[in-house]
Amino acid sequence: MNADQTDTTDLPLVDLDATAQAEMVSTGAAVPMDLLTAAITRCEALNLALNALASLDADAARRRVEALAPGGAFHGVPTLLKDLLAWPGLPIGLGSRLMAGQVAPQGSAYTEALEAAGLVVLGKTTTSEFGLLGTTEPLATGPTRNPWDLSRSTGGSSGGAAAAVAAGMVPVAHGSDGGGSIRGPAALCGVFGFKPGRGRTWPAGIPPEAPLAGILSDHCLSRTVRDSATWLRATEAQGLPAPLPEASALAGDPPAGLRIGWFARDCFGELPEPEVLAGLERTVALCQSLGHQLVPVEGPRLDRALAGEAMFDLMAATTAGMIEMLAPGREDAAGLLEPYTRWLADHGRGLAPPRIGEAMQVIAASGAALTDCLDGVDLLLSPTIPFTAFPLGAFAPGTANEVLRAHFERSAGYTAPASLAGCPAMSVPLHVGPSGLPVGSHFSARAGDDALLFRLAFQLERAAPWLPRLQALSQRPAWRKS
Repeated sequence: MNADQTDTTDLPLVDLDATAQAEMVSTGAAVPMDLLTAAITRCEALNLALNALASLDADAARRRVEALAPGGAFHGVPTLLKDLLAWPGLPIGLGSRLMAGQVAPQGSAYTEALEAAGLVVLGKTTTSEFGLLGTTEPLATGPTRNPWDLSRSTGGSSGGAAAAVAAGMVPVAHGSDGGGSIRGPAALCGVFGFKPGRGRTWPAGIPPEAPLAGILSDHCLSRTVRDSATWLRATEAQGLPAPLPEASALAGDPPAGLRIGWFARDCFGELPEPEVLAGLERTVALCQSLGHQLVPVEGPRLDRALAGEAMFDLMAATTAGMIEMLAPGREDAAGLLEPYTRWLADHGRGLAPPRIGEAMQVIAASGAALTDCLDGVDLLLSPTIPFTAFPLGAFAPGTANEVLRAHFERSAGYTAPASLAGCPAMSVPLHVGPSGLPVGSHFSARAGDDALLFRLAFQLERAAPWLPRLQALSQRPAWRKS
């Protein structure tokens, strides 16, 4: 469904994106309680199969609908939040047994913006513990399963959100992205995933002094481009030099003659699996058919030892600080953490401040690898993630720590450079491979060029629509039986 398509005749609610659902409310074709009831029914029916929900509070969601203030671009639309984001009165589990039974006392400027947009939060989606791993199989909630193949992973760490949107639990769901935690799951689950540029959105409760604060972004996973663009407008920080235009304006202004640099090797020089490489080649051909100039480039390169160790140090320091803040003095804390998290925290506690400062300098310098590649081109194109959805259990908690670390680096080999540079980037679900699994295409742009990415995304969505594929996925017999 494109931004200019509003006809919802004879479509079940599960097949409508968030924009269309909001239009039904605005025209009187539905009321918010209708949308909420349909979403709750869908969540309860599918979660046994998918295990995408960390929590569901239907009664609280009904109270929110009854107290819903008028207005907002998504007035009355149900959604889910990743269980790393605090929402007042809802559980805040962070994917960890350490947080069992904890309820968030307050939200943030970001959640206030979501509420002002009229979204109705009905629960939380699963995440890896503290969002650290590239698969969503935490010991706290168990593995989340990919709607395309229940034996496979959704990726991480926004795996629950990706599964929920792909299966039609809700039309759009919150996610967060540090090295690719929105874009990777979006690619593996066949949905649209956008990472805003640094400073584009309201802060989401991340302490500005945290080592990774400049790398993390909050946004959403969606079935359509227009929902993602509207979500970003709703959460955009005030006073930006170039605010994002409305979705209808972005959709109506397709880019012409872009110069797009494309590359197949990730930032460590490794090629993707053949099915993913074939998807990249198809995207190159699609962009050429739309009149763009596709230019082979080398792509950003990072020193694996230097940049990988710096990222590991910052993740470790952040993890150690988080655990100290969440569970000061708790003697049972170590036993409630997954082995990989304990390993990270132990490493982080042993880092001297100069080492952390050096790591931050390395990361800042590493961001130049992407910005340098953008010289002479408008955008960069690559795979989103080097493989299709992998079997559950392959990288589950308890796997050797070095194996999990290597998998994180491999998963983020295409997505991390945009995070380090603070540039906007997106995964577009253009293809399904011969295996029947989705393959994402990754585009990144210069800092501040979020709108250009959206304009291209609308153009690609019109040329190779993926919503019908998701609608068919939502209606699979297996879901109706679950």
